[in-house]
Amino acid sequence: MVSLKTLLKQVFKIAGKVFKIIRMKRLQHNMDDPSSLINLTANKEINLEEKKYKEPIIRKFCPQDREAVRKICADTGFLGKPIDPIFEDRELFADFLTRYYTDMEPESAFVCEIDGEVVGYIIGCCKPKVKFWYDLWVSPYLLFKVMFRYFFKPYKPSTKKYIHWLLFFGRKQTPPAPKNCPHFHINLLPKAKSPTTTRKLIDSFLSYLLSRGYSQVYGQIVVFGERRKPALFHRFGFQVLNSIEVTKYKEYYHSKVFLYTVIKDLKKTPLLYSK
Repeated sequence: MVSLKTLLKQVFKIAGKVFKIIRMKRLQHNMDDPSSLINLTANKEINLEEKKYKEPIIRKFCPQDREAVRKICADTGFLGKPIDPIFEDRELFADFLTRYYTDMEPESAFVCEIDGEVVGYIIGCCKPKVKFWYDLWVSPYLLFKVMFRYFFKPYKPSTKKYIHWLLFFGRKQTPPAPKNCPHFHINLLPKAKSPTTTRKLIDSFLSYLLSRGYSQVYGQIVVFGERRKPALFHRFGFQVLNSIEVTKYKEYYHSKVFLYTVIKDLKKTPLLYSK
């Protein structure tokens, strides 16, 4: 007499074979059905298109990018985070840091775009003398706006402290920079930061400089925590000229923050990862 246990095993075994046969027939049916193949192919193409669409695109700056660049500047102004807790006037913050580059020398700017959105930029200056006269002309106007809003807006205490630092310590805590040499500023939103994207963005600007016959470029880079150590600059072909501690973040960040001036000889290392 067959036991119940043995009988159940045989039933499950037969059921497994039946389900396997049904699954194979369904697969065969899908292979024989042209519409299924079309759907599979279409889905694959859609997935590939989506992947391709989300890859970063580096392109030249255009006037329509101005507001996006200004917004990114403010959104990353506090050590990669929004500047608002320290300085609430995003308009003036972007004016000080981006206005010359977007309005006077837009041909030296590039943006990074992902999925149709500008998520980063590199803005540069190849005309130091023009920028000097621009700053001499525009800075008093911006300073007047700052002081007017300081007394009549009114600003929050944190913003007033930032303005106090700007007036009394800003120049002192900016290290010397090479004269008559192109320079750049780069910013990326956190979601866009990656070694590949950063390299592509910087290399686009370096290639632009080479095409115009420049042999050097410098940048002033904020260094804090474990980020951007001097060894990293050397690896990318930059030489550290000087550095100075910046105290404007002291109440908000537990470690020291420095501003480094780094310079790159484009004849020796024309691109970021050049040897």
